[in-house]
Amino acid sequence: MNNKPPKPASNLPLRNEESTLIERQEAESLRHYLQAATSDNTRKAYRSAIRQFEKWGGRLPSDRDTVVRYLLARAESLNPRTLDLHLTAISQWHHYQGLIDPVSDPLVRKTMEGVRRTHGQPKRKAKALRLEHVAQIVNHLRQLPTTKKKLRDIALVLTGFFGAFRRSELVAIRYGDLVWEPEGLLIRLSSSKTDQQASGLVRALPFGAPDCCPATAMKNWIELGGINEGPVFRPINRWDKIQPKALNPSAINELLKTLGNACQFDFVPELSSHSFRRGLSTSAARERVDFELIKKQGGWKSDATVWEYIEEGQQLSNNATHILMEKMAVLIDTVRVKEI
Repeated sequence: MNNKPPKPASNLPLRNEESTLIERQEAESLRHYLQAATSDNTRKAYRSAIRQFEKWGGRLPSDRDTVVRYLLARAESLNPRTLDLHLTAISQWHHYQGLIDPVSDPLVRKTMEGVRRTHGQPKRKAKALRLEHVAQIVNHLRQLPTTKKKLRDIALVLTGFFGAFRRSELVAIRYGDLVWEPEGLLIRLSSSKTDQQASGLVRALPFGAPDCCPATAMKNWIELGGINEGPVFRPINRWDKIQPKALNPSAINELLKTLGNACQFDFVPELSSHSFRRGLSTSAARERVDFELIKKQGGWKSDATVWEYIEEGQQLSNNATHILMEKMAVLIDTVRVKEI
């Protein structure tokens, strides 16, 4: 016989509510961490890819035959790299739903390989800004009437180039990220494409000649702009009024193209924010800057990427034809002497 007194019924709803609250909190924490595991840009790209797949007529979950038909329908209209992204998005959706991934099927993979071989194109690369290009841009800006926008643009161009910044990193710089030292400026990046776990990166900008010094340009900008908190690079309206929010990343591409047109560059369509990173690395390579210093300044994780930039920067100076042309010149002179 059970002599234990019954539990008060009034406690049961309370405990159920507490249990439900804990479950909701745990679910919210799980959603937060799952969201943090993927960058916002990647998430947006995946969502766009899924929308395009569904707009075509695909449905999730999908199967091998549907994915193959999608590849066949889009093979000639989309770049293979874009299709690869779409396949990755479809694959990730199935993977995290715990469902069979149709993208891993051999027929899908073989079809995609055929698409790459048939329609593959060289990847379009941003034009690497050379030292003389940046000098021309800065000279153009310095000749303009003194405004807040002028000082912001000078600071942005010099910081973007010498810091080898991505546009997402540039617009994310906040006043609190700036650390001033007697030798120059340290910019602490709270997060970056190559630092997804936010362990922290630092770009160092030493003081240099005033006309081309990014640290000096940054100091001039924040002092005139009265910036003592929040984002450093901000929109400025037509009345030269600084806005409180951060500059939109796309505005950097627009600014570079505007400046390129003003300087009458013949490669304006090839200009983008990545021209800063490519420009710094290839320019440093032409000046024989040490590999490790180039890698460190750009925050690159991959040695292969840095070597690619170095080879690009030195492809005309470190070239097998130099010795051969010198030898041929001697031979031509010898033949001329004999003919005389």
